[in-house]
Amino acid sequence: MRNTLWRFPLLIAGFAGLAVIAGVLLAQDAGIRVSENRVVSHAADRAKITEALKTQQDAWNRGDVSAFLKGYWESPELTFSGSSGIARGIAGVRERYQRNYPDRATMGELTFSDLEFRFLGPQAALVLGKWHLKRENKGDVGGVFSLVWQRFPDGWKIVHDHTSTVEGM
Repeated sequence: MRNTLWRFPLLIAGFAGLAVIAGVLLAQDAGIRVSENRVVSHAADRAKITEALKTQQDAWNRGDVSAFLKGYWESPELTFSGSSGIARGIAGVRERYQRNYPDRATMGELTFSDLEFRFLGPQAALVLGKWHLKRENKGDVGGVFSLVWQRFPDGWKIVHDHTSTVEGM
């Protein structure tokens, strides 16, 4: 019995260690719940971004490029990446859209779909999705996009757009 008494402090230390580990796991679990609550709190932001995309879609389908561009940050720091390179600033993005879509027939009817949201913090979000232009005389075209959105005093705005055409979409 004398040889086993030294194990008692180790047993106590082991239980104390398990208690610490359990506490850490419970704290992490509480953190996960907080994180889940934050995700839930993004519902209003998700709705506002979705509404902004719907407003852009409606403007495009009216042939109103200026109204469509209101969804973008009006800054020289705005960037748009596509197959023809990088356009910088709202003027560069406007010129790109006017060059690639010079008339209503080329613009077609725009739809966005399959939106995926990842909030990068309380002021920024990444939105992935698909776009499709239904065009009667020019043939349909579509692809994918990734948009970086930032919250400003006047609402959520696109600060970076990477749009690609995908054959058969």
